[in-house]
Amino acid sequence: MAEEFAPSSAPGAIRFAIIGCGAIAVNHATALQALPGVTVDAVVDTDATRAREFAARFGIPRACDDVDAALASGLDAVTVCTPHPAHEAGVVAAARHGLHVLCEKPVATTTDEADRMIAAADAAGVRFGVVFQRRFWPAAARIRAAIDSGALGAPIAGSCIVRLRRDAEYYSEPWRGRRETEGGGVLMTQAMHHIDLLQWFMGEAVSVTGRIATLRHGDHIDVEDTAVATVEFASGALAVVQAGSTFDPGLGAQVLVSDAAGRSASVLEFPEGTGITDVWTLDGGREFAAPYSAGGVFDIPLADIHRGLIAAHSLQIADFVSAVRDGRDPLVTGRDARRALEIVTAIYRSSETGVAVRLTGARSGATA
Repeated sequence: MAEEFAPSSAPGAIRFAIIGCGAIAVNHATALQALPGVTVDAVVDTDATRAREFAARFGIPRACDDVDAALASGLDAVTVCTPHPAHEAGVVAAARHGLHVLCEKPVATTTDEADRMIAAADAAGVRFGVVFQRRFWPAAARIRAAIDSGALGAPIAGSCIVRLRRDAEYYSEPWRGRRETEGGGVLMTQAMHHIDLLQWFMGEAVSVTGRIATLRHGDHIDVEDTAVATVEFASGALAVVQAGSTFDPGLGAQVLVSDAAGRSASVLEFPEGTGITDVWTLDGGREFAAPYSAGGVFDIPLADIHRGLIAAHSLQIADFVSAVRDGRDPLVTGRDARRALEIVTAIYRSSETGVAVRLTGARSGATA
């Protein structure tokens, strides 16, 4: 089913559809409609009413509840904003129609799903990107640039600490906190972003040992709210991961790396949706931030977190549009996103088996 709201897009524009009309789709629509030479021509959602309301809100011409019908209507690209387990279906459908596709994180809930998505995009010859918008924070990009330039040596130690507050009201959404609809808990839904930054800084992960538990929210979720892990990298470097949705107030998330000379740099997300440099001890200067204070702002509403991320979303979506125009890969590809997913799923597997999990990395062509 489709419903028309406005004329079709301008000639020569890159024409997008958005699949999934939940909260994060607002960031996609806002970013896409702000780009010159880009139009959003259709939105798709299994809830036809929600699709119509979203289309009307953003002045989008077509609202559909049938993915194939929408994607067969002369588009160029798609963004996928559906629940995690539906990412594979959206990406594969886009590839089947020859459309470039940008998917929200996590790329999938299993590495097998991610491999099928990568293979489908490769076979179709389309660009496949995944949203890890925190890479586009200046504080995060600064660390990567320092590693690339040698100002910060190859990291030998790292940490990823995620200490967030989620409560019963947050989990009252029926899809939240459910393995069937999210694929996991704090690791899959929140800490995935920061694990991605950790591996972006540290390099290829080769082994993971971890434990997960549900220690606070067991009355209303069936996934983990607490996790710890150690990660070994191909370079020999080591890192620790701690993630929890049990903190009150939430203390944000920090990703820190240190090199063999003892120089350290970190990016802190506090409050949520905002990334800053909180530790910088490279040659030529030291910087430290003190983000917490008794009268400070903690635990801002989720809608405000999403609004705070619009700028970073916009940078990544602009990069994806440029990649489509230039015939190059986007800065964060499906293969890149698979690396963070494999670390998370290895923590789950290690917790279940009680042993370290070796990572496959290159399976099904999922290498850089």
